[in-house]
Amino acid sequence: MINSRVDSFEKILSLLAGIPLLIILITISGCSNQTQYETVDFNETLTQTSGGGKPNDTDKILTVAVGAMISPSQTMANYQELIEYIGEQIGRETRIIQRKTYSEINSLVGKGEVDIAFICTGPYIRGKADAGFEAIATPVVRGEPYYRAYLLVHRDSPHQAIEDLAGSVFAFTDPESNTGAMVPKNWLADIGETPDTFFKQVHYTYSHDNSILAVAASLVDGASVDGHIWEYYQQTDPVHTSRTKVIRKSEPFGSPPLVASAFIDDALKSHIQQALLHMHEDDAGKSILKKLMIDRFTPSREEWYQHSSFTAQRPDIIKGEDE
Repeated sequence: MINSRVDSFEKILSLLAGIPLLIILITISGCSNQTQYETVDFNETLTQTSGGGKPNDTDKILTVAVGAMISPSQTMANYQELIEYIGEQIGRETRIIQRKTYSEINSLVGKGEVDIAFICTGPYIRGKADAGFEAIATPVVRGEPYYRAYLLVHRDSPHQAIEDLAGSVFAFTDPESNTGAMVPKNWLADIGETPDTFFKQVHYTYSHDNSILAVAASLVDGASVDGHIWEYYQQTDPVHTSRTKVIRKSEPFGSPPLVASAFIDDALKSHIQQALLHMHEDDAGKSILKKLMIDRFTPSREEWYQHSSFTAQRPDIIKGEDE
C-alpha cells in the first residue's frame, strides 16, 4: 500500500505543474535492503502527427521518439516545433511518440519502429550496441556539447554535500538515466554506499522536471537532475528551480544525442543530420533553437560518450567530481 507521503507526492506535483498523476511512476524504498516497486501507469503512447498523415504511411511520415527526460506535456511543448522543422526540411510529415521509460524508447529504435529519437546519454551508451542505432547530432548548449548532473536540495536545506543526505528521501529519474540515476549512484559508491543502504526512501519520478518539482515542494530531500534542464527552467521560468539549490555538479558528459535507427537508409539519415547541423543558419531554425536554449547542433563524436559509457557500466569505479 502506498503511504501517505507518496499520495502527497503525487497530488502536489499535479497541482504545481498541472501534470496528470498518471505520468508519475514512483519507486518506494524502505529501510530494508530490498527495494519494492509501486508503479502508477500512464497512457502507453503519446503521439502527435503533423499534416494529418496516416501513421502507417512510412514513405511520407518521419516517426520521432522522445525520451521522457521531461514530463510528457512539457516534452510535446518543447520538442514539437523542432521536430516539425526537421520534417519541413526533409519534406516529410512527422509523428511524435513518447513512452514512459528510456528502455522502451531504445526498444522502439532498435526494432525500427521509429526513425529517429531524442534520448538520454545513459540509454544511448547502454543501448547502442544491442539496438544498433547511431548518434548523428548533439546539441551545443552554452558553448559546449556537454552536460552535467546537478545534485539538488531545497534552498532552505542545511545540506551541503551528498554525505549530508544519509537517511533522507531522494528522487531519481529513470533507472537508466545518466545524470538522474547513474551519477548519484556512483557518488554513493565512492563513499561505500548504495541507495538501499544510504537513503530512507527512493522515488523514481521518470522526468527531470518532476524531480525538480519534488525538491521545490519539499516532498523529497534531494534529487539529481540533468543540468541543462535545470538551467533551462532557471532562465525561462524559475518558479520552482528558485526554490532549489545546487550543491554539487558532476564532471561533463556528452549531451543527450539525437539517434537514428539502423533501419533508415543512409540518404535519409544524412538529410536529417544536415537539417539539424544547418538549423542555426536560418531565421526559423534559429528562433526554435533560441527557445530551447540550444546554440546549434554538431556532429556527435563517440569520445564524448566514452566516459559516460564506463560510468553506466561500472558506477562503483568511475568517480564523479565537483565542478
